[in-house]
Amino acid sequence: MSKLFVGGLAWATTSDSLRAKFSEFGEVTDAIVMTDRETGRSRGFGFVTFASSDDATAAINALNEQEFEGRQIRVSEANQGGRGGGRGGYGGGGGYGGGGGYGRGSGGGGWRD
Repeated sequence: MSKLFVGGLAWATTSDSLRAKFSEFGEVTDAIVMTDRETGRSRGFGFVTFASSDDATAAINALNEQEFEGRQIRVSEANQGGRGGGRGGYGGGGGYGGGGGYGRGSGGGGWRD
């Protein structure tokens, strides 16, 4: 199997439309548009997995820097990440959470009377 990264997707692109487009080049075993966990909106990129690496190569050659649903997309082999330190799978951490922030924590000052 061969997994491709697809960047620059239109906000309206769905996993189904991504699968349909890439299926023109061979058997697609998986296609997903990444969405924001909080809002459900597209993050503008996705992944497509082909059963054959030859089909994946054909898709890269045909679609990289071409227009799809009104946007110029980038298509390349997905980084596999390897072991240790990688986020793995289709998602992983990130985001704006975590500690700190304004007006939090201990210490002097603040808005107290």
